Amino acid sequence: MNKIPLIAKREFLTRVQKKTFLLTTILLPLLFFGFYALIIYFSVSTDEKFKIAINDDVNLFKGKIESDNNATFIFVQHQTTQSLKQAVENGKYSGYAVVPSNINILDSITIPVVTENAVGLISRGKIEDKLNTALEQQRLLALNISRSQLDSAKRSANVQFSNLKGKNNSDNEQGFSAAVGYVSGFLIYIVLFIYGTMVMRGVMEEKVSRIAEVIVSSVKPFQLMLGKILGIGAVGLVQFIIWIILMISLNFLLPVIFPHLYQQMHSSAMEPGSMQAADAMHNSGFLSSLGNVNFPLIIGCFIFYFIGGYLLYSSLFACVGCAVNEDPQDAQSLMLPITMPIIFGIVIMSKAVNEPTSGLAVFGSLFPLFSPIVMMARIAHGVGDVVPLWQLLLSMLVLILGFLCTTWFAGKVYRTGILMYGKKPTWKELWKWSMRKS
Repeated sequence: MNKIPLIAKREFLTRVQKKTFLLTTILLPLLFFGFYALIIYFSVSTDEKFKIAINDDVNLFKGKIESDNNATFIFVQHQTTQSLKQAVENGKYSGYAVVPSNINILDSITIPVVTENAVGLISRGKIEDKLNTALEQQRLLALNISRSQLDSAKRSANVQFSNLKGKNNSDNEQGFSAAVGYVSGFLIYIVLFIYGTMVMRGVMEEKVSRIAEVIVSSVKPFQLMLGKILGIGAVGLVQFIIWIILMISLNFLLPVIFPHLYQQMHSSAMEPGSMQAADAMHNSGFLSSLGNVNFPLIIGCFIFYFIGGYLLYSSLFACVGCAVNEDPQDAQSLMLPITMPIIFGIVIMSKAVNEPTSGLAVFGSLFPLFSPIVMMARIAHGVGDVVPLWQLLLSMLVLILGFLCTTWFAGKVYRTGILMYGKKPTWKELWKWSMRKS
């Protein structure tokens, strides 16, 4: 067994010292950060600037429509449609709107807005919101209702949820738990696919190049397989930690690198209605609800299921890699029974996030092929209340046993498959190899 660390060290250094490792480790987070910044930039900014002339002879808006950087409203009176159209054609205005005469402010009102060019959906929505907000304000004044009175009438009741033990369960804590569950589950899902496939390809390359024939002359096949799994797993863990550090650092640097973009996001979030939502979130104790989250337990469980899930599935991927030859289609057909549980785990996780105590969620968190993904969605809601401690310990124990079983199975298959050429294997054939006595 003393040869396993040597094999793992070789696999680790061979991949870490490559330029591709450095490029993918550094450039990939930068690429994601760039896409992230562009998405935010295009979602909160627009190049369209509109200058709308409002012909309000009936004084419906009382000369008050809020303007912003994208849309400016200018009130004019006693203008004809032809004169307004001529002003738009001359470039004085981007468009115009004529308020109909003889209207009742409390009735349904149609305000036609005419522009020189077509207006995009985002700009159209902003113009409509400005007109409707101004119209709502005038209707409130006509009914002798102030904005503060309307806000008081619309104020929602503060509904608090708690369990029989008296522990509060706020909306902020529930939302944060759901977010942690989703993010943790998807991260493990991605790791299982990326690094499990990396193990399979590493085994396939050694088998096709006939290097394995030389290695197994001095190392037992099981030691070779386990060393390869641990070495590539260490590469994945180091790369994953670097990604997390870089992504967190870049996220904090976003306001520094794009200050104008950050101001736009902040101003958009503080539009009417958003201030009340921010105050409500603060009053409901968002920061205090985060203090109730057991971060050490979540991080510890994530590392355990991260490593346990990788070891379990990587042994199966190594089993496929040693069984196939040069034809990639052979690997695809054998990978289907391995990838389907991972996909099913994501499906069950989506239900476990919203219903962590359902029977399907409990089963998924205990079954070793699903538990690395599903259990993290349940742990985020709390251990002891939502997830009984015995279920967490049983899930960890079953995952360890599952890893030992898959490693034993993969080791038996690896012993025969690594030196088998010219035969297209099936899962039935792999099972026969695992039952063959030494």
